[in-house]
Amino acid sequence: MIKRFITSRILNNLHKGKAILIMGARQSGKTTVLKGLFPAQPDVLYLNCDDLEDRNLLAAETISSMKQFAGKSKYILIDEAQRVQNIGLKLKLLVDNFPEVQIIATGSSSFELSNQIMEPLTGRKYEFYLYPFAYQELADNFGEYQERKELANRLIYGSYPDIVTHPSEAATLLNHLVGSYLYKDIFTFQDLRKPELLDRLLNALALQIGSEVSYNELAQLISTDQKTIQKYIQLLEQAYIIFRLPNYSTNQRNEIKRSRKIYFWDNGVRNCLINDFRDIAVRDDIGKLWENYIVSERMKLLSNAGILRRSYFWRNIHKSEIDYLEVYEDKITAYEIKWNPRRNFKATAFTSLYPKAGLFFINPENYSEFLYV
Repeated sequence: MIKRFITSRILNNLHKGKAILIMGARQSGKTTVLKGLFPAQPDVLYLNCDDLEDRNLLAAETISSMKQFAGKSKYILIDEAQRVQNIGLKLKLLVDNFPEVQIIATGSSSFELSNQIMEPLTGRKYEFYLYPFAYQELADNFGEYQERKELANRLIYGSYPDIVTHPSEAATLLNHLVGSYLYKDIFTFQDLRKPELLDRLLNALALQIGSEVSYNELAQLISTDQKTIQKYIQLLEQAYIIFRLPNYSTNQRNEIKRSRKIYFWDNGVRNCLINDFRDIAVRDDIGKLWENYIVSERMKLLSNAGILRRSYFWRNIHKSEIDYLEVYEDKITAYEIKWNPRRNFKATAFTSLYPKAGLFFINPENYSEFLYV
């Protein structure tokens, strides 16, 4: 089993009087992580909320009924917690009335967890997010040399657990994932009157990775309004399919003040949406694939390791651009991401405004240093 980065952080936060929430996209490995935390321990109660009987146990309304099903358990593991009505209140009661019991819950999307948990569990939870395998997780398991050899496959097929463990079936598995699982929570928990718009929006976003995204242009492209675009993009973020990267600005002259790029958490999902699994040698979008891979892997790393950074891109009105930058306190570190390691780049427009910023060039020869802590 490939060890997940967040496992040690979860174990380090046990028995601190808080529930632990593990959230992430479907098929990202949450159940495997949950079951692997306490192998073969008799004081663990595991509840799968896809199962009606287990779900009914959590329907308990009183402390005495909760005590009855909890028994002498030291750990209560609740898988697919968003399936339980009023789950936030139930978890609050468990945390407040059974301080000796560690509650750990997973949710395949943040829709119900965000709506039902955040307010009841204010001050009573630690949150962890599980994404497709990160570079460091794979390098630790297979060895860094071997993982670097897999770069072409990661750029095309991504890093979902099932894809990594069954590489010969990657395209078929991705089509099944995208067609059957990835958007299930959106359609289950949200009233989408025109789901075909979601497909068109995803296709448009897949073709625009690495570029600035205009909600107005997207609305015109798929024949809807900006409000709908904003809603659907928010839903896709909550389903851990995409994420937004805002532009950085300190209101300097010529800086763009409000803009964003949108990336996919997984390259394989992006390529599946446009039905393009061609080899990187013949791709005309290799620069976009590389940028999406590097930015998403860096975002996974920061989240997995609990590293506090604010992430941006930078651009001015003259189209000078920095692909990715991180801000921590008063320190700015900028990164230019290029597939060709011998391609020169100039960043004078940026460095003239931010002369104290660090500036680095990320390419296939040195990217592992950027994706490993």
